[in-house]
Parts: sequence; structure tokens; C-alpha cells
Amino acid sequence: MANRDIIVIGGSAGSSDPLRTILGALPHNLKAAVIIIVHVPANSSGIFRSVASASCNLPVKNAEDGDVILPGHVYLAPPNYHLLVIKEKLALGNGPRENLSRPSIDSLFRSAALSYGPRTIGILLSGRMNDGASGLATIKKAGGIALVQAPTDAASPEMPTSALEATPVDLSATSAELAKAILRFASEPPGPLRPLPAGVRIEVEIAAGARADTSKIKELADTSPLTCPECGGVLSEVRDTQPLRFRCQIGHAYTAKALIAEQRDSIDVAMRVALRIVEERAALVSRMAKEASKANRLGMAEMHEERASEYRKHVDVLRTAILQGMEDKDPHESGSEVVDLEMHAGTKPKS
Repeated sequence: MANRDIIVIGGSAGSSDPLRTILGALPHNLKAAVIIIVHVPANSSGIFRSVASASCNLPVKNAEDGDVILPGHVYLAPPNYHLLVIKEKLALGNGPRENLSRPSIDSLFRSAALSYGPRTIGILLSGRMNDGASGLATIKKAGGIALVQAPTDAASPEMPTSALEATPVDLSATSAELAKAILRFASEPPGPLRPLPAGVRIEVEIAAGARADTSKIKELADTSPLTCPECGGVLSEVRDTQPLRFRCQIGHAYTAKALIAEQRDSIDVAMRVALRIVEERAALVSRMAKEASKANRLGMAEMHEERASEYRKHVDVLRTAILQGMEDKDPHESGSEVVDLEMHAGTKPKS
């Protein structure tokens, strides 16, 4: 190819403004396709209208399974599907969530690196957690271009910061500067093809919906003492990757940061359940103490009241711990973030 002809963009919370800036700067004769993933809830109707209004020079569509990738077109990931690049076509995958998300930015970036290699330009914008950092590193390993919104320019700097920690990028800049850089890099010829580890292909296949069994996971990861918070299976640590990542035998994937966030949520739920049970037990034993007192069984009443008092102390400890956890919780460590782009209905994906 005479130029780099595939541009993959990932963003989440705070990515609306930089995305509009970048798309608005792309010319109608762009010789590259643009593929975008923005984290949205699984039951949302997508971001078609918002993106289409920003990209006045290029046609925009919600990606459909089997779409041939055309230069000068913008493709959007539909909610609750992994969007993948498979050779010269797009594929919608129903594989397990990665980094608490489907679509996953990492999955798209890996698939683009695998199919397009040095012809790929990867761009990571504002967002929480660290989805996209591993995938951007894979693009860089394949000889592609890695661009990151400057953390100081991002409304949610955690995703850009994580990417900068994971790989040396070609440019970290404001969205306006990134728009200019995209045009320059897209007009240049790609460098030489670089081989990728076999595990990259396996992870793309898992995102597409292929079965993830023990033998496949062993090819890319080593068994760890951790368990998957989603299915309870054994987690394996993915080899030779930044940031630190894990996969279970079902295929659920987590960075260490996403895993901590999910574990923290599970602990919070467990503590709230425990609080409810102990509160109910305190109330029940206290009622038993009153009934015993009415029946003039004073020894039994005293025993029940002592137990009720002990339960109330446990309630105070649990309530204090829950409130302290709420105060200490990092607002960025959330798997349920909602992107700030307007969500409107567009073309639905093929089933």
C-alpha cells in the first residue's frame, strides 16, 4: 500500500470533544478507513447521530458483520459487540467481555494490528481505567503508529496515562494536534511488517466468539492463584504484555486494574448483604428477648439481649467499613462508566 490506510480510535468518558475535533478535521478524500469504539452501555442505541454530525466530510455507518472496509468511510462499533478487523472486512464478535467492556478497544486494536500491521494508526482518547493500552502496544509492535491524547488535555486522563506507561508512542498531544498528525501519518508509506506473538491471534479469535479452552489459554498465559470474578474460573496471567493482564478459561479478560475494581465491587456487595443479614438477626433476637421477658423467663431474656447487643456492634462495624470504602473508592475505578456522547439510534447490526 502507498499509505497507512486503517485508523482505529478508542475512547470512553470525556472522549466526545476530542473525537469531534478529530473527525471534523478529516478531509472527504481521506485514503484511509476510520473505525471507532466508544464505551457505551450494552442496552444503548449507540452514538451514530452524534458522530455523524461531527464527521461532515465522511460517510458514517454502524458497522455490520461482513462489511468490506472502504477508505474514506467511518465505522462505529455497535453496543454489546466486539468490533474486529479480519483481513479487509469487519466482524462483530460475541466473545466474553474484556476489561469489563464489550466492545473492547483492546480487541479492535489487536485485530487491526494482526490484519493491517504497519498500515495501522491507533489513537487512544480520554477515558477511565486502561482499556486500549495493551492493544495500542500491539499496534506499535506490529510497526504501526501509536497516538495518544495528552493526559493534561483529557477530561479523564487514566486511559491515556495507562497507554503512555505501556508503550513508547509516536505522539501524545491535544486533540487538535492529533488531527493534524493523523493526516500526516496517513499520507506516509507504512514501514516493514513485524511479526506478532501467536497469542495475539488467539485473543482476536476469542473476541470473535471462538471457544476459549485450557489448551488455548496455555499458549498465551500462565496459571495464577487468582479467580475470575465473573465466572469463578481460574485466571491465567498473559505473558509478555503491558499492562499486566489476565484471562480465564472461559475467555473473560482483565487488566490488573480492572480486576481490582471488579473485586472491590464484589466485596462491597458482600458487605452490604452481610450488613442486612446481621441487622435482621439483631432485630429478631431483640424480639425474642422481649417475648422471653413477657413470659418471665428473665435468664433467657438476658441472654437474648446480650446476643442482640453483640449483633448491633457488628452492624456498626460493617456500616463504618462500608462508608469508609465509599470515601476511599477511586472514582476512576468503575466498570459501569457511561460515555458522555449523546446516544442515538442508528443502523442496527446484523444478528
